[in-house]
Amino acid sequence: MEIAGQRLPEGSWWDWEVIVWDGGQLRLAAGYDLTHHHGLELVFVAPAFVSCPPDFQDPVFRAPTAEETARLARQPGETPPLVVAFEADAGGRGPVSCLVAAERLDILPGLVQRHPASGPQAASGVADWPGPPLPTD
Repeated sequence: MEIAGQRLPEGSWWDWEVIVWDGGQLRLAAGYDLTHHHGLELVFVAPAFVSCPPDFQDPVFRAPTAEETARLARQPGETPPLVVAFEADAGGRGPVSCLVAAERLDILPGLVQRHPASGPQAASGVADWPGPPLPTD
């Protein structure tokens, strides 16, 4: 699979999820089951335009169409150097078209645990609530 001229590492990248989205980055996690871990992150640095669902499956990355490029040209400011388009299954009746424009794309392979390890180390710490439960009546 290729995205914006960069080859993704071999792997089962069918489940995708937005894990960070702020002014500095759009970070997507990918894997075969995102419940406990993911094996790939795509980091779009300084995103100027993002149109994609928070989670999706089986993306097919492609070059943006002329219409999508024109849509970006209508946005204020300069069009960023990186524009990525893709179709993905977001759980609807058909695939959804997605578009991301950013300054740069970083591809970060490697296993990332989704939840802290369980055991005695995870149990220590401050409790969620500082006292006894409140009455419900």
